[in-house]
Amino acid sequence: MSAAAKTHESAGRTGPMETFKYDNHVVRAFAIAAAIWGLVGTVAGLLAACQLFWPWLNLDTPFTTFGRIRPLHTNAVIFAFVGNGMFCGIYYSLQRLCKARMFSDTLSWLNFWGWQAIIVSAAITLPLGLTSSKEYAELEWPIDIAIALIWVAFTVNLMGTIFKRREKHMYVAIWFYIATAITVAMLHIFNSLEMPASLFKSYSVYAGVQDALVQWWYGHNAVAFFLTTPYLGLMYYFLPKASGRPVFSYRLSIIHFWALIFIYIWAGPHHLLYTALPDWAQSLGMVFSVMLVAPSWGGMLNGLLTLRGAWDKVREEPMLKFMVVAVTAYGMSTLEGPTMAIKSVNALSHYTDWTVAHVHTGALGWNGFMTFSLLYWMIPRLYNTRLWSTKLANYHFWVGLLGMMFYIVPIYVSGITQGLMWKQFNADGFLQYPNFLETTIRLLPMHQLRAVGGVLYITGIVIMLVNLYRTAKAGKFIGDQEDSAPALLRGANQEGMKDGHRWLEGVPVTFTVLAALAVVVGGLVEIVPLFLIKENVPTISSVKPYSPLEVLGRDLYIREGCVGCHSQMVRPFRSETERYGEYSKVGEYVYDHPFLWGSKRTGPDLHRVGGKYPDAWHYNHMENPRNTSPESIMPNYFWLLSQKLDTTVVVDRMHALRKVGVPYTDDEIKGAAKSIEAQSKKVVANLAVGSITNAPADREIVALIAYLQRLGTDIKAMPTNAPAAPVATAITPARN
Repeated sequence: MSAAAKTHESAGRTGPMETFKYDNHVVRAFAIAAAIWGLVGTVAGLLAACQLFWPWLNLDTPFTTFGRIRPLHTNAVIFAFVGNGMFCGIYYSLQRLCKARMFSDTLSWLNFWGWQAIIVSAAITLPLGLTSSKEYAELEWPIDIAIALIWVAFTVNLMGTIFKRREKHMYVAIWFYIATAITVAMLHIFNSLEMPASLFKSYSVYAGVQDALVQWWYGHNAVAFFLTTPYLGLMYYFLPKASGRPVFSYRLSIIHFWALIFIYIWAGPHHLLYTALPDWAQSLGMVFSVMLVAPSWGGMLNGLLTLRGAWDKVREEPMLKFMVVAVTAYGMSTLEGPTMAIKSVNALSHYTDWTVAHVHTGALGWNGFMTFSLLYWMIPRLYNTRLWSTKLANYHFWVGLLGMMFYIVPIYVSGITQGLMWKQFNADGFLQYPNFLETTIRLLPMHQLRAVGGVLYITGIVIMLVNLYRTAKAGKFIGDQEDSAPALLRGANQEGMKDGHRWLEGVPVTFTVLAALAVVVGGLVEIVPLFLIKENVPTISSVKPYSPLEVLGRDLYIREGCVGCHSQMVRPFRSETERYGEYSKVGEYVYDHPFLWGSKRTGPDLHRVGGKYPDAWHYNHMENPRNTSPESIMPNYFWLLSQKLDTTVVVDRMHALRKVGVPYTDDEIKGAAKSIEAQSKKVVANLAVGSITNAPADREIVALIAYLQRLGTDIKAMPTNAPAAPVATAITPARN
């Protein structure tokens, strides 16, 4: 704690001494879960990374393709590894900061087992293709409800513990825990509003550009309030504890907290620069993203300067080594993020591996190393012993750091190379690399180096698991740790607690309300106008809802995770309009539930793919991509050619889509079966023209082809005398 915090930490504690016990049982459970899921999540990530240069690792099964493994990896790392690490650190530190046992042991264990059940559900449903396709929110509606319920249990337990605390002063770490609890609940609930069509199929209540904004309002702030704010709280607790030094600046921590939670919530639109999102929303996202540098670096400096005079201890203590790298990685990623939000930089970086490198600076460095640091700190104390091997912990540090560098540096090179190759024109004014695959092949050595880094990072985790296991075996677990403190005299007029932020730290309800208001404002200003002002989402008369067969094909596209590699957003750059066709318009997406703009191009954009290739090309391409593109790294999808299309679900799905705004008529829904039959026959006839004469009309591939051939074709019906839209250069956006 800071000196100022120490001055006031006992304010109001003038009652009789009370003896109580901290609950270490649930802390240990979360610690074990974090360690195990950390290994599982990174192994899944290594598999996905290797699939990008060894396509045979997709294993020719529907359940192990890159499109299904990637969301499994991201969910395992974010919610299983980091989520359990977050709960572990909060449950350990909160009890000690409040001088109180957790509010309810029952809620603690409901939080633990409920969270593990959610993770297992994700591990089952995502490989089965049961997904909403929304980034970091892929889980279907029953699991979304379970997440909300478990989060409520955690929040009640958190706030209940704060209310029964024996410390008047709420230390800075608790501020970040409160912000995490209320903001994650808000983000999850609003982004997960969906209309169920069956037990494991739903459609987002938002469409197109509105869905995109809500998703990245959630997606960016999931990074902010699930992966950042709780870990900043843990930094403020564990770094002073381990170093034996007070926090560098109490005043800076106040500025850091309030500025961070207010500004962060506005930054989501920077994921959608140069897309069909209205320019005013893009500009807001960019401005607030750049502003984020100040509070983010304020927090980083507050952490690193806490170590002033303690660098000898850093050299000796592996836990502090991990902590220093974690805080540094936080600073680097929070400088890079705002830089990438500048439009001219984003024009190069977006949809490339640069974004992947940026994300993993935070994931491997900030969250990964911070979690390792916490585990090395807590396990010896939970078992009342010393760390089994400091030498092994140091090996883990250097192997993990080397692995992180081998991962991140090649992917930065890959991303910049990718962006430059996409935009390169020759002396005659034609694209230098018109074939997308030319870029993909050029990057394979960088992806192979990344896999080497992944192996090293995982090796470090295995070393940690061995070390922590031997540490636990050498000690004796303290399940209920006894402590004592004077009772807090609630309602007393404590000296020194009347004015300013000190007073606010003694009134948790008022503090929570103000924190909620700080994070709500940005969301309201950005999202509400997009729903209420019709001019923000102009319609195009030629854009019609998908046919019943195309609805089923789109659902197959979502099931197979195609959005993980292919975008559906042609940006207004000459390099993209030359390669893909007319740039994308906001009105083209008004019936897209959910939106499928994507966040990474491992393959080419597909928004204008309709009519670009004959049906037989798509058929051969899905059976074995090497048939049409010899050096492709795309998985085989041959099962689509043999699996029968389930047409019985289409009526329920069209009813669900109608409830969220797609204008299907009763006659269209009743006639869905006949419509599917008629359109399927047309696809089969087209296949026969391409010498594929044995294709049954009732297979999944037929529906997928129908959907792909529809993409981007609606605006072709627009009048030929319509005024030409401007085409942007790499740094100048076209107006929506």
